[in-house]
Amino acid sequence: MEGPVKLILLDFDGTLADTRRANALAYVATLREAGYPLTEEEYLGRYFGVRCDEFLRSYGIADPAERERLRLRKIELYPAFFDTVELNRPLWEFCRQFRRQGGRVWIVSTGNRANIDNAMAHLGIGGPETPEARCPAGRVDGILAGPDVARSKPAPDCFLEAMRREGVTPRETLIFEDSAVGLEAARASGAAYIRVTLPE
Repeated sequence: MEGPVKLILLDFDGTLADTRRANALAYVATLREAGYPLTEEEYLGRYFGVRCDEFLRSYGIADPAERERLRLRKIELYPAFFDTVELNRPLWEFCRQFRRQGGRVWIVSTGNRANIDNAMAHLGIGGPETPEARCPAGRVDGILAGPDVARSKPAPDCFLEAMRREGVTPRETLIFEDSAVGLEAARASGAAYIRVTLPE
């Protein structure tokens, strides 16, 4: 990497926060209500990190209206499982120090914005518009979520859009990712990247 890093881009689920169990349990509860026999192990093994609509379609739910109803229900149920969400504290402290030195930090995720906002609020992390009193753990400078770009990961569009909004180049950007599709998107963006592996 040449020159100083000016921008850090963080995936959220599985990178900045361990939301694996919360997401799995919320989907299991949502689909169980609708009569679908999803298990936590099946979701984590096959679908974690996949955008909601794509997951539900792959799972075999063909009706777009039904997928949308389930997506909204999952958002409602998700906070009930936040006691299982854990912050990646070493990575977050690194990002806070980076911001104190003048750097910028964004969350760039394929996840639903409402899910991300709810989980961030639970962790005490604020976005750019969040009142300071609601950010005891600090804040990020921007958030890009699934619907903010036409092509989701593994396309690099979300990372490139965050760089565009901050006016920086890939050489001035460092990406933290955990999933195969996220790492593929990071590679395609031209920025340096680091793979994050959370403990099991």
